[in-house]
Amino acid sequence: MATLTIASKNYGSWSLRGWLLCKMAGLEFEEEQVKSDDPATRAELLLLSPSFLVPCLTDNGVKVWDTLAIAEYLNEVRPNAKLLPENRAARAHCRAICGEMHSGFINLRSALPMNLKAHYPGFKVWAGAQADIERVLAIWRECLDASKGPYLFGKEACMADAMYAPVVSRFLTYDVKLDAQSGAYSDAIMALPHMQEWLAAAKAEPDELEELDVEF
Repeated sequence: MATLTIASKNYGSWSLRGWLLCKMAGLEFEEEQVKSDDPATRAELLLLSPSFLVPCLTDNGVKVWDTLAIAEYLNEVRPNAKLLPENRAARAHCRAICGEMHSGFINLRSALPMNLKAHYPGFKVWAGAQADIERVLAIWRECLDASKGPYLFGKEACMADAMYAPVVSRFLTYDVKLDAQSGAYSDAIMALPHMQEWLAAAKAEPDELEELDVEF
């Protein structure tokens, strides 16, 4: 059976992406969770590490530790899961916005770290992070206008939805105001059974990183 190594479910946004991709692909796998007191894990969760080694998927002797690489690998071995849209133009668009999430939005990541247990009503977002938020919402609206929803590329959740799911959770944690279309998309993502499963496990986690539990 495949193994997916992940970090904290409460704080680990990249781990959530990889886990959702495996679930969407219908892959049977065992979870191996790295403790949050591991120095490398803490550095990654606190955005101090330049390399992201979790999530890491091991499947049939293949080891893949980058989220986009995991997505492309799963798309190859599980084509019927349709992690990418069938239409070539939509597929290219999907890859482009996934790549943008993978390499961008640094201000959003640092100002609004994922913390599923927390909620900060009226949170004050600084300008740099606000620009990232507006870009994310523009991406969502463009995709939803074209696909008609409820997910970014149509009726079924795909690779792009897995990549943006942690952002949905961030917007809820930090009380980011959403337009009606983006709000409906947020609700659809949070209602996904896999998302609900992850959320329940995150809330049951005993470990905490005090550095990320700041009182705003």
